[in-house]
Amino acid sequence: MFKQEVTKEEINELPLIRYEGKVEVVTTEEELAEALVDLRRQPVLGFDTESRPSFRKGEYYPISLVQIATPGLVYLIRTNKTGFSSGLRALFETPTVIKAGISILDDLRELQKLASFKPGGIIELNQVAQAAGIKNIGVRSLSAIIMGIRISKSQQTSNWERDTLSKSQIYYAATDAWVCLQLYEKLERWGYIQPGEHLFQMPAPAKPKFRPNGRSFGERDSF
Repeated sequence: MFKQEVTKEEINELPLIRYEGKVEVVTTEEELAEALVDLRRQPVLGFDTESRPSFRKGEYYPISLVQIATPGLVYLIRTNKTGFSSGLRALFETPTVIKAGISILDDLRELQKLASFKPGGIIELNQVAQAAGIKNIGVRSLSAIIMGIRISKSQQTSNWERDTLSKSQIYYAATDAWVCLQLYEKLERWGYIQPGEHLFQMPAPAKPKFRPNGRSFGERDSF
């Protein structure tokens, strides 16, 4: 049905494909509320996030874009403009709407920095692929192995906080979320995803390590 491995050379020989469907860029609270009405009706969504890259030590930028794909269109939610609203948090918490993504732990942790929430109904496609015997994971490898396509990562380090996203940014971001939905649908159709299986659980926070004096590492002594 599919190969277990793929090389970079094999990926580069595949056709370069991007999402060409409808995209809605969400920049206001009102637009977000309308989008959520549609998103809550969907049984399965594909999702991804983007942040402005940092090139200096100590520099940090929060998530500024959440991409969510439905069968009919992809929403690009500019959280640097809309905020991470209670409605959007509720969508990521509800177990009745499946949200499928790739390498999602960092995405969820970064979203939790915007506002506290408990993720529910989340599926890590890397885990599903590994359970199916696939050795090369990640969005480019899974797109190649399962869909037979190559996707571009050329916009990954662009500025996602710019006032207006470029056309290249829009379709790059939409493609990543769309691919996640396509991968989920194929893996489900082939029997690798069953209801209630592969639901992602956030790992517990790491416990602090203590020094012999009882203080945690990183905690300063006061004199």
